[in-house]
Amino acid sequence: MKRLRIAFAEDEPDMWMYLSRTLPLIGHEVVCAAKDGKELVEGCRTSKPDLLITDVRMPELDGIDAALQVFREKPLPIILLTAFTDAEQIQRAESSHVLAYLVKPIKESDLGPAIAMANRRFEQFLELQQEAADLKQALDDRKIIERAKGIMMKRAKVDEPEAFRRLQKLATSKRQKLVDVAKLILSVEEVYDMEALGG
Repeated sequence: MKRLRIAFAEDEPDMWMYLSRTLPLIGHEVVCAAKDGKELVEGCRTSKPDLLITDVRMPELDGIDAALQVFREKPLPIILLTAFTDAEQIQRAESSHVLAYLVKPIKESDLGPAIAMANRRFEQFLELQQEAADLKQALDDRKIIERAKGIMMKRAKVDEPEAFRRLQKLATSKRQKLVDVAKLILSVEEVYDMEALGG
């Protein structure tokens, strides 16, 4: 299992000691051991953990709100600890990017797998986020290329396949990406339109 830098927050002294002792035993490094939500948020800013474990009900700032603040500043996997399992709390947890939920009392045999699962889910979340960004970029690029192709068809009085072939040839000769050549064509067309309006 991958060694992670873990921040945790727990206001119960016995549970705080248990996490302080158990996390290193199962192969992880504790970089922040907070006793309330406020301390957790501040500790995460300086310690830059890989994963966050927090109790839900704590003084100063509850665990869900603290986790959400940390996540907004630096997205990371979150595990919630609680002695309660009410539906409202679970719903709040889900909307706060929580990837695992452990009900007290916690056993070492549950903690290790929960950490591994939360970390794996978070890696999948990051991959999906990257795929979505790549798809959006590809779609944006496609729109730019289509507009440039339309300009080429109008200016050179050619059909769509020929306009696309000319765009590709231009990109190859300039050793540029197709979308960069398309952007250049759009810029030139914009200047041409401005001159036409002014002239």
